Amino acid sequence: MSTAIIKPQWSFVTILLMVLGFVFFWPLGLGMLAYILWGEMFGGSADKAEAFINRQRENFRSHAQNRNRYSRHSSGNAAFDFYREEQLKRLDEERRRLDDEVREFREYMDNLAKARDREEFDRFMRERRQNAGQYESPFDQNDNRQGY
Repeated sequence: MSTAIIKPQWSFVTILLMVLGFVFFWPLGLGMLAYILWGEMFGGSADKAEAFINRQRENFRSHAQNRNRYSRHSSGNAAFDFYREEQLKRLDEERRRLDDEVREFREYMDNLAKARDREEFDRFMRERRQNAGQYESPFDQNDNRQGY
């Protein structure tokens, strides 16, 4: 149920507001026209409006990605088209390989950070144990667990 005072439909009030908007300040008239035409898509709630905007943004991104992808239309020369397809396949494979290397490097850096954190924690707890004399680290070297 919509609680809007001015509903997004063609009525006397909305047409009057649109005309007055165009007369006094054209962007207001244009905004009112857009509200009349597409206001129902928003459904009157902020959640529905945000969902609509996110859908439109995702549609735009997917169209932009397809448009920005390598243009695969024919050049008119079969040999050149074959060569271009082979090169594009090679580049795609190289990009996948590089993406895998980036992922592996990030995992490696995460493991290094975890190991460094573990060493700092153990050093802190050893110092604390020396003061208190009662803590054993769960990450001792003679422990057979594998850790990070």
